[in-house]
Amino acid sequence: MKEDIVIQFKNVTKTYKLYKNDKQRVLGAIFKKIKYQEKKAVDNVSFTIKKGETVALFGKNGAGKSTILKMITSVSFPNKGEIYVKGRVSALLELTSGFDPEFSGRDNIYLKGQILGLKDSEIKELEQSIIDFAELEEYIDQPVRTYSSGMKARLGFAINVNIKPEILIIDEALSVGDEAFKRKCTAKVNEIVSKEEVTLLFVTHATGVAKEFCTRGIVMKKGKVELDASIDEAIEYYNNTL
Repeated sequence: MKEDIVIQFKNVTKTYKLYKNDKQRVLGAIFKKIKYQEKKAVDNVSFTIKKGETVALFGKNGAGKSTILKMITSVSFPNKGEIYVKGRVSALLELTSGFDPEFSGRDNIYLKGQILGLKDSEIKELEQSIIDFAELEEYIDQPVRTYSSGMKARLGFAINVNIKPEILIIDEALSVGDEAFKRKCTAKVNEIVSKEEVTLLFVTHATGVAKEFCTRGIVMKKGKVELDASIDEAIEYYNNTL
């Protein structure tokens, strides 16, 4: 494996079992004879992303984009093939995942930081910058269960972009808060990816936003890679298939 490769998929396939209802799904976990349909969410996919690359992942709903992100972040695993990921991954997917609603915002910074693999001493150094970015002010010491959905999302975003990631994954997460905060989020992502050592994988339907951040595009269709090219070529191809 070359040192400059940070993400690599080799002939990766991910198949899900689709049952008629929740009852059938539960029974299927116990009995092998329960009928189901197989759905290949990702079908024999191969690609390589090098350190410092900025890559947009395009595709209609159901194209396999989210499944790829889940496998990169080890939320799920392939049925076939190999996946290689090197470096600290910060994923702006479900921004509030990992929060304890009974903990304060400040306590959740430490909880989320630990989940992301940081030491308490490292989190301590980042704590104030996270609080300042989230703009929660006096609410930071209140239980997260009292936060609005927007406040929780802002805290989640602030944590993920301030932990000094080596690989930053964004799935339509720049629509956080009001317009002023959205601009702040966009500026922060630009600041992060301007550093050559940070790799960006950006999943979006907004081709204009993708072009702002990325130089390369991968177009997915029905679980397969349709095109892997420059961002301009990928956007043109994707727009023509809509």
